[in-house]
Amino acid sequence: MDYGELFRMLLPEFIVGLAIIPVLALDLGPMKGGARIYRMSAAAGTTAVACALALYCMLGVDAHASLSQSMFDADPLNSIVKAIILLLTMLTGVLSIEVRFTRNIGEYYALLLLASVGMMLMVSTENLLMLFVALELSSLSLYVLAAYDGKERAATEAGMKYFLFGGMAAAFMLFGISYIYGLTGSLELAEIGKMLVANSESSLLKIALILILVGFGFKLAVAPFHFWAPDVYQASPVGSVMLIGSASKAAGIFALAKVLYVGFGNWPRGDDGGFDGYAPLIAAIALFSMIYGNLAALAQKSVRRLLAYSAIAHSGYLLVGVLAPPAAGYQSVIFYVATYGLTTIGAFAVVAAIQGKGEDITMANLVGLLQKSPGLAISFMVFILSLAGIPPLAGFFGKFYVFAAALKGNSGSTLVLAVVVVGIAMSAVSLYYYLQLLKHVFVREPETNCRRSVVNPLANKIVYLIAFAVLLLGCMPGALMDRVVHAVMSVVR
Repeated sequence: MDYGELFRMLLPEFIVGLAIIPVLALDLGPMKGGARIYRMSAAAGTTAVACALALYCMLGVDAHASLSQSMFDADPLNSIVKAIILLLTMLTGVLSIEVRFTRNIGEYYALLLLASVGMMLMVSTENLLMLFVALELSSLSLYVLAAYDGKERAATEAGMKYFLFGGMAAAFMLFGISYIYGLTGSLELAEIGKMLVANSESSLLKIALILILVGFGFKLAVAPFHFWAPDVYQASPVGSVMLIGSASKAAGIFALAKVLYVGFGNWPRGDDGGFDGYAPLIAAIALFSMIYGNLAALAQKSVRRLLAYSAIAHSGYLLVGVLAPPAAGYQSVIFYVATYGLTTIGAFAVVAAIQGKGEDITMANLVGLLQKSPGLAISFMVFILSLAGIPPLAGFFGKFYVFAAALKGNSGSTLVLAVVVVGIAMSAVSLYYYLQLLKHVFVREPETNCRRSVVNPLANKIVYLIAFAVLLLGCMPGALMDRVVHAVMSVVR
């Protein structure tokens, strides 16, 4: 084994993982007992530097390198998804500075980094066992982050619910992997894809696929595996929710797409009848998620809970992209999660600026935001309209790409056509509750005179920068899409 090549391939993960040491050493050493703002700034700065260094190490990755039969792959496609995860982690770390929820600051940022390492390993492997280990590494970190505000009973309850549902989903997934191994004698997705051609009619194969989808369904918070999401989004620390709602979703959907395209790609995908392939099952989950998520969001008064049900619906839209053939599916899904991750982090950053410690934020709390902080109000409008899919914002092209990819790759399929039609209809439904949020910000008059709020200047600038990026990607989607297409075409033939 060439250990130099091994080190080069794993260098981004090494950098992010080793950054845990200085984060903990600074906070538990020279800065112990210091002012919270300085400790948070030091930990956030170290996290940002580590993510930036890891990003730099991945620049210009054009060659495909593999370790131990796809146990770990380094190629442009994996690198661009890892770059998205690192960017979202960096933004989460910096925007967490102003959120007051704990004095255990070093441990918080160490868990952020550990979760990111798990997500990076998830997208870099084509081995089911390695995928499961990486998924559990990220999940265990996120369980703790969800319950990190130990003084808040609701956060502890949300974290416990997240952990219990996650443990059950992991058991289902591991059981499904054992079935796959029993059928094929391999854990490598490429080998599994070849072996499953002879077992395409096996009932055990269908059961294994369902069990694996349970694990991924929990990770993506798709209905009916979403029960943890509303409580976690509502009660957990905002910084934790930023990572759960953005980077975790990006890693999960890409790993699922890789499992389906590489491992089950040779299994015929059905159109309308029977259980022929994975398409009908993915389509059913997508339909349920889009319908349930959007309809449940209509009844919400809590802003964070509304965004949770919105996230369930967006997971359904992502699954529509997975119905497309590999090349188009990868392209549309990666663009969608990149833009959705940015808008989610931006929206929760605005929520964090409004929300007091230990309080839930309702729509009524949004009244007066325009008078208190016009810049945050306008940025919030950009994020919400992007989530709604309004042009010329990035969210519009995200939905357009997944719907177009599914239709173009399955021309003549009434099943896919029905899924896309329902998706467009549900997008129209979502516009109602998104506009309700903006109505409270821009239309409702505050009962008393509102003074401008004092918000951390750095956090403000980052929120404005994210809003500008969402607008820029909507006006120039090719700036990201061209790089994604190049990465996909270099791997998928």
